[in-house]
Amino acid sequence: MRSVELTFDPEAEARIRADWDLLAAAGLPSLAHHTSASNRPHITLAAGNDLALDPAGADPWKSLPLEVDFAGLTLFPGHKGTFVLVRLVVVTRALLDLHAGLHRVLAGATPLTRPDAWTPHVTLASKITGAQVTPALELLSTATPVHCTDARLWDSTSKTTKSLVGPATQPR
Repeated sequence: MRSVELTFDPEAEARIRADWDLLAAAGLPSLAHHTSASNRPHITLAAGNDLALDPAGADPWKSLPLEVDFAGLTLFPGHKGTFVLVRLVVVTRALLDLHAGLHRVLAGATPLTRPDAWTPHVTLASKITGAQVTPALELLSTATPVHCTDARLWDSTSKTTKSLVGPATQPR
């Protein structure tokens, strides 16, 4: 599986990681427990096994940096009766334009990440049980606007990332 992701400026990344750390410190599921070098806060724009970017296509990244705001917390269905806890991202014209521009130069995306089916979000925890939802929500405050400053291609096979905007990124 490959994905194209928006990543955040250092301040925003630190705030999201602080949410991860709050959950982990309370003994709750959190992406803080996912210690892979390529793990960092992001908004997935596209995913698929055979993602391919048209190098001759238009530049979808011209709107970066892009301010994004969070709409609140929600749950997505997870595996075996668990949930995925996420911060929803407010859908703005600028974000939709960036997303649509990417998909004009991209092939192989799964249906759930295509325009008109995509739910922009930042994942905070996966495999959270129903009993853990209320304690998790009580820990997390509302979030302030943040900035996405880069986009990357993540490859789950090689566990590597490649910047799509600036110089190549190093694993964290």
